[in-house]
Order: sequence, then C-alpha cells, then structure tokens
Amino acid sequence: VMAFVRRKGNSFYLVHNVRRGEKVQQLHLARLGQRAHITEEVVKEVSKKHPFVELNWRALREQLNHSVDLADPNSPAVQKLVTSLHTLNLELADVFPPLLRLSESPAVAKELLVQLRLLQSTIQVKLEQFDRGRGRYGTQQGRVR
Repeated sequence: VMAFVRRKGNSFYLVHNVRRGEKVQQLHLARLGQRAHITEEVVKEVSKKHPFVELNWRALREQLNHSVDLADPNSPAVQKLVTSLHTLNLELADVFPPLLRLSESPAVAKELLVQLRLLQSTIQVKLEQFDRGRGRYGTQQGRVR
C-alpha cells in the first residue's frame, strides 16, 4: 500500500488509492501546496485524520527529493526558483542599514537581521552542495578549464 504525490493545477496533494469493490477511489490525505513538502505538521495532520492508512513517510520524502529536475532549464520548478531568487535579490538590494535604524521597532530590525543571517547560512550550505557536485551542475567532469 503506497500513497503518492499528485499535482492538480498549481498545487500538490498527498493521495492514496482505496479499492471499493470494483472501483478505485482516490483519497486526498493532505494538500502540500505549490511546492511539495512533507513537513512534520503534514505527518501529524494525516496521522490524526487517517489513522488507519499506513504510510512510508521516508519513501515519500525520498520521492519528493528527487522530483525536481534542476537540469531542465524549462521546467516550471526551475523557472519559479530562478524568478523567486531574482525577486529576492532585488528586494534585498533595497534594504539598507539606515532603514533598520529608522525602524520604530527594534524587534523588527532584530528579526530582519536574524533572517538575513539565516539566509546567508542557507545559501552557503547550498553553494557548498552544488560545488561538491560540480561534475553535474558546474564544469564537466574530466574537463580542464
């Protein structure tokens, strides 16, 4: 028995097929959103709503980890990711330290700095992951520049 992720429109859903006599019905377990992610919240929600459906969460997460094809520049996932990164770069370019000092709430300035530092670490980790696989995403393996 295996659930799977299905795309319908712009959203992804976790679904499970159930046989009722001669017919198969699709049971929608959870809406995963525009980016298919299985969070701990999703696991808890599905386990609570559908306690008799046994799911292999590890296999489902693995399936999702391999579902985005970064090698295809025309795929909707790649296009959306590139657009999001471009927009984020433009928005961050407009944030200047004097704006933070002018903020009426020190908590807002502090939270913005925390989020920027978190973003910096995430970007560093991702760049290192891509650098390790340079044969696939960077230069071709065995080719000298």
